[in-house]
Amino acid sequence: MIPPKFPDNEKERIAELKNYNLLDTLSENDFDNITALVANICEVPISLITLLDSDRNFFKSHFGLDFNQAPRNTSFCGHAILQEEEMFIVEDARKDIRFQDNPLISEVNAIFYAGVPLVNSNGFKLGTLCVFDHKPRILSEIQLNSLKSLGKQVVILFELRKKNKLLTEFQKELQQRNERLVNFANVVSHDLKSPLANITSLTRMLREDNVEKLSEDSDMYLNYIEDSTFSLKNYINGILKFYKTDELLGSQKQDVEMKLLFEEIKEILITEDIVFEFPNEGILHNVNKAALTQIFLNLIDNSLKYNLNDHRMVKISYMDEGDFHSFAIKDNGMGIDLGVQQEIFTLFKTTGIKDRDGKDGTGIGLATVKSLVSKMGGSINLESEPGKGSIFSFTIQK
Repeated sequence: MIPPKFPDNEKERIAELKNYNLLDTLSENDFDNITALVANICEVPISLITLLDSDRNFFKSHFGLDFNQAPRNTSFCGHAILQEEEMFIVEDARKDIRFQDNPLISEVNAIFYAGVPLVNSNGFKLGTLCVFDHKPRILSEIQLNSLKSLGKQVVILFELRKKNKLLTEFQKELQQRNERLVNFANVVSHDLKSPLANITSLTRMLREDNVEKLSEDSDMYLNYIEDSTFSLKNYINGILKFYKTDELLGSQKQDVEMKLLFEEIKEILITEDIVFEFPNEGILHNVNKAALTQIFLNLIDNSLKYNLNDHRMVKISYMDEGDFHSFAIKDNGMGIDLGVQQEIFTLFKTTGIKDRDGKDGTGIGLATVKSLVSKMGGSINLESEPGKGSIFSFTIQK
């Protein structure tokens, strides 16, 4: 018997193999189906998907055997990965000097062998897809081609499994990062809100105690302080809402009567000088009311803040689009320049225009809306022209 040598790139090959995390894993239907199919096509009792570790062959799938590994120094597959040919065939191992006195012949009656090296995209031979028979054999052209094709399919499954694992790890990392950001936002909010409230209170007390003593400049500086604390408070509240969108999405779904939904919003945002039109009929079945309400509150509030008209108008319309609920919010506000329309849904991106109270936007509200809509399986679009108002249209999946 001649034990198989190690390839020249053995160290690199083993490192590449371990990147797939396949060694010592349980059986999987995708691989077992291939070995069963190969055995049937080639009309053999044994079919294996082998992975060549440093000192053993690990069988990722084993059809016709009741064990899942064997020593590498007695393996046929160890010889197979050394060949340049696409297929390694031993018609009768008893007559091949490399396998004389090989225990596989005496113990499992391995007489015939045909194996296809499993070559990954980097050119490393990770193992083989192979078949054994208890008698000398010659495979037909169809059987040989099937073995080669299914060997390539095994490598594809290896790659997909690797990519899925990487994707799962990436998603887990993103979730952990998001949880850390939420915790950070909560801590920052708690630690900043109290000092901000103190600044606001002290500023007002200072103004009240010195009503007739403040110079024009001093009064202006106090206004700057109040405006700054107000802006920072809005940022903090906005960031908390943005990072708590997943909590909203976790709310229980329910049937929502549109008239009642918009009347609740009307009580929160609408004053007597505002024309507010909305659907008075219809029921939205099995929707996330909390998330949907937050979307409308942000969009309607945005429409009202960026509207300099004495008579402000917000009109909401609804359409049933089969698999989606479709809403449009139209206003007669300032409108948004085409050059910045694509960026306004990005976190912290603003139009640079002050609202009707002279305040700058935070660039958080619309990003929150976009996040909620996307996670509810929908999309959002904007049609707008400066001086002629805006129409925000969005869908959510039923």
